Amino acid sequence: MNNLEIFNSFCGQSSKMVTQKYSTSFYKASSLFHPEIRQHIYNIYGFVRLADEIVDTFHDYDKVRLMTEFESSYESARENCISLNPILHSFCLTQREQKIPQHLVDAFLTSMKMDLGEIKDLNDEKYNEYIYGSAEVVGLMCLKVFVNGNVEEYEKLKPYAQSLGAAFQKINFLRDISADFNDLNRTYFPGVDFENFTHIDKLEIENDIAKDFAHAKIGIKMLPMSSKLAVFMAYKYYFNLFKKIKKTETKQLLTKRIRVSNARKMYLFGEMILNKNLNLL
Repeated sequence: MNNLEIFNSFCGQSSKMVTQKYSTSFYKASSLFHPEIRQHIYNIYGFVRLADEIVDTFHDYDKVRLMTEFESSYESARENCISLNPILHSFCLTQREQKIPQHLVDAFLTSMKMDLGEIKDLNDEKYNEYIYGSAEVVGLMCLKVFVNGNVEEYEKLKPYAQSLGAAFQKINFLRDISADFNDLNRTYFPGVDFENFTHIDKLEIENDIAKDFAHAKIGIKMLPMSSKLAVFMAYKYYFNLFKKIKKTETKQLLTKRIRVSNARKMYLFGEMILNKNLNLL
C-alpha cells in the first residue's frame, strides 16, 4: 500500500467513524451492505452529516461562514481530486468513482443553505424543493452506488428511491416538530399552523407518507442483493417509527421526540438477519 492508498484508507475510516458515532442505527444497517459498496455509503453519509450538523447543531458559531467554507472546501476537493479534510476527500472519491452527478450535490447544498435562514410558510413548490435537495438526492447518490454504473437500472429505480427519501424526511419532520418549531423556528409542512396543529393536519401528513412508503417498497424489492437487505432494514426502522408517530397524540408531538427503542431496533435487525439466512428476501 503506497502513501496515497494509506491516505485514502484513513479518509474512508474517518467517514466510517462519523457514521458510527452519529447514527448507530444506520451504522448497524450498513453492515448488511456488501463490502464492495459499504465504504461508498459511509463516504456519502459523512458528507451529508457534516453539512447537516452545520445547520442544525452549531448554533454558537457563524453557521453561514461555516457552510460557505464547507462548500468552498468541497469544490476545491472536487476540482483538485484531493483534500486534507478526510470527509470531503472520501466523498469526492466516491463521487468520481460512482459518477454521482453534480446536480445532485448542488441540490443538496441548496437545501442545506435554506436551513440557514428562517423556514416558515413554505409553499408546495419550496417544500418539494427542500425535500428533494435534503433527502431525495441523498437516496439517488446511494442508488448510483447500488446499481454500479447501470444507467438503465438507475433510471428505472430513481422514482422509488426518491419516494423513500421523501418518506424518511417527512417522518423526520414529524419526529422533530418540537425542536424545529420551538427551538429553531422552522415549519416545513405547507399550510400547517403549528400554533393550532390538529389531528386532521397530522392525518393528512401521515396519508402522504403512507403513499411514499407504498411506492418505495416496490423499488426496494427490485434492488440488487448487495443493497436490498440494508435498504429494507432502514425502511423497516422508519416504518416502525412511523407507526409510533401515528399512535402519538398530536399535542405530544409538539413536546417530545418520538424514538424506536434499542430493544426494538435489535429485534428488527435480528429479524432481517434471519430473513437473509433463510433467503426470504
